[in-house]
Amino acid sequence: MSRRAARTGIAARTMRARGLGLVLASLALAAVALFTGLPQQGSANAQGSYSYTGVASCAGSTCHGRSEGNGAVVRQDEIATWQSPFAVSGAHSRAFAVLSSQRGEQIAASLGWPDATSRSECLGCHATTVAASNRGPRFQATDGVGCESCHGAAAGWLASHYEVAGSHANNVANGMVALDQPQTRARVCLDCHYGSADQGQFVTHAMMAAGHPRISFELDLFSSFQQHHDVDADYQQRKGVADGVQLWAVGQAEAVARATDLFTQARLASEGLFPQFTFFDCHSCHRQITDGAERRLTFETNPQRPLTFGQPPFNDENIIMLDAVAQALAPTRAEAFRSASRELHSAMNRGREPAVAAAANLRDEASRLSDALAARSYGGNEAFEVIAIIGGRATSTRFTDYAGSAQAVMAVDTLLNALVTQGRITVGAAASIRADINRAYHAVRNPLNYNPGDFRAALGSAVTAIGRLR
Repeated sequence: MSRRAARTGIAARTMRARGLGLVLASLALAAVALFTGLPQQGSANAQGSYSYTGVASCAGSTCHGRSEGNGAVVRQDEIATWQSPFAVSGAHSRAFAVLSSQRGEQIAASLGWPDATSRSECLGCHATTVAASNRGPRFQATDGVGCESCHGAAAGWLASHYEVAGSHANNVANGMVALDQPQTRARVCLDCHYGSADQGQFVTHAMMAAGHPRISFELDLFSSFQQHHDVDADYQQRKGVADGVQLWAVGQAEAVARATDLFTQARLASEGLFPQFTFFDCHSCHRQITDGAERRLTFETNPQRPLTFGQPPFNDENIIMLDAVAQALAPTRAEAFRSASRELHSAMNRGREPAVAAAANLRDEASRLSDALAARSYGGNEAFEVIAIIGGRATSTRFTDYAGSAQAVMAVDTLLNALVTQGRITVGAAASIRADINRAYHAVRNPLNYNPGDFRAALGSAVTAIGRLR
């Protein structure tokens, strides 16, 4: 939570309207090849003997490897940002090294592994994992989560990427992943930041018990952490800019769709005797247990969870947010989504088979919402409307557990900054209620000290303050 709570500067966040996709440097093909060693037309790469070229193929001083961001078209110091040894923006480059850190070694030891650096269970997300036969001569697995993990295997689009007259559309046609599209970006990020069915991209309860961080996802926030580029006029002309509210909302929809889809898959459903607890709300079980004459309840009734007392709930942090989104931004789909989410919780009482059927239905509803949110236009009072619903009585009563509450304060902060970026409120006005936001963050700083009532009061204060700016 500390990483999220570190976002204390509203003004700095107004600079976040920057995308993740690589853009073109206006350089001659021959010059690029000379300085970076990139394959030219007719090389082994162009002939298709390998698809992944490695981070070094992007790191020339005439491309993305400058020490200062003073390029004429793009900053050209994107590799330095990606490699930052301490900043959050460098986390992807450190991903492989984390496996051999003290924490990585402890996790491996707990799971009975000699080390984590060679385990397929880890490499799917801690490195750009491809077969050796598909790696170019400059590819290094130790680079961690490299450029091609997100932007796609570069052999097909590398030449068009550095052409003077090239275009983003042409790059995408040649295989670059269109990260400027919110749904595409969300699905790429979710592969590791929530999980996928591919090898090495699913964090089990055993891994978390051994020390792996809890899985949580919020697309707009994660995008800001990994932004390496300026969104200037040139960028907007090439790719456009996704509205911050849209990016956040689509991310919530895709997160629900991914979680429920994975839950339906039989091979991910259990771990030995027990169900796969990855899908459940961690802190509904991981609370202090005391023994005494007078009981200390650690469970609070949630009106949207028709569960049998003591039944661990499905982790609904993104479900709660998407319910608020649907009410504000896709009202014709709101009731169907809410009904499907209630049915999932209810089906948990009846066994695996009905729960899987309910999860599949909820997945479909979330996917329909994602399509609707990706297709609609933005620019009005959407952020104000969603914030009001999150802080309203009907939604706030659902904040009975830590995960959903942490997601809610991130959402309010994200949407507040979207209002600043859109020019709906000033930086000064937003900064004036930073204390209210920080109180809500403080209420979820430590899950062991989480108090639902205190959180709801803090969030309500922040939402009321934002509402006064409308």
